Amino acid sequence: MRQPAWQAPCDAARSLGGHPSAAAVRSFMEARFNPWRVVNPDGTYEGLVTGYYEPLIKGSRIRSKSYQWPVLGVPEDLLTIELGDIFPELKGQRVRGRLVGNKVVPYFSRSDMARQPDKFAGKTILYAEDPIELFFLQVQGSGRVQLPDGGVVRLAYADTNGYAYQSIGRWLVDRGEMKMEQASMDGIKNWARANPARLQELLNANPSYIFFREVASSAGGPVGAIGQPLTEGRSMAVDPRSVPLGAPVFLSTTYPNSSQPLRRLVLAQDTGSAIKGGVRGDFFWGFGAEAGVQAGRMRQKGEMWVLWPRDQVPR
Repeated sequence: MRQPAWQAPCDAARSLGGHPSAAAVRSFMEARFNPWRVVNPDGTYEGLVTGYYEPLIKGSRIRSKSYQWPVLGVPEDLLTIELGDIFPELKGQRVRGRLVGNKVVPYFSRSDMARQPDKFAGKTILYAEDPIELFFLQVQGSGRVQLPDGGVVRLAYADTNGYAYQSIGRWLVDRGEMKMEQASMDGIKNWARANPARLQELLNANPSYIFFREVASSAGGPVGAIGQPLTEGRSMAVDPRSVPLGAPVFLSTTYPNSSQPLRRLVLAQDTGSAIKGGVRGDFFWGFGAEAGVQAGRMRQKGEMWVLWPRDQVPR
């Protein structure tokens, strides 16, 4: 609503009332918008569609033998540099680092942080029971933590150490530890629990580290990159350099490990460190174990169309 190109359709949408029928919504979308195909830099139309979800892990506010793995908030020495402030053509891009003397250097990688845990102890929010579950909480970017007294804490993405995401599933495949078709979330968890002596080696294969913040519990989904709660089956993370955040997107893909079509209107409401490229989406499956199963298995080909106001041309 703050963008001039969207003010007219947003005003018209409000006139539909709070609970319009499916037919009214479809008629509105078809009358007000044109579909613009998302194209990769090489001119192809297909890309990768993965899935994510809001996990529930076990944790405690007190460190103990059962809860040893810290869930960290943003460190004091983490710098975020907005490149667009220096080079306007790089608007929306940023780098992270830390100050050493009068020079900005890359921030600590995951392995660097593991070697000096005391440095980050003051930023611990909670302690997780299972390190591999905590790792996948970081991959998802938000989640809930079940406390020993039955309470639940909700965590939201706060920042990152600035390193590009690297797949630990790919790391296992490249080293002959499993085949590609076995490198699902469950497959990786099973390997980690069967090889505890190599756990840190596995985790360090992804130098990226996600910091969290505690947020108020609510009935809706986790808050995405545009500050709005995500909706199960209707929200998607995108690369905002290719797909404008907030825009409706028609997604054409298939269900996980299936040829069954999954074609629907979704909203570009989130981002992710691994979601880079033109036709690249991360489909939000919702909360809980079943959503996690679907998300962990989803690695499908797909196509995308951004719906844009009829009287406007997307940049």
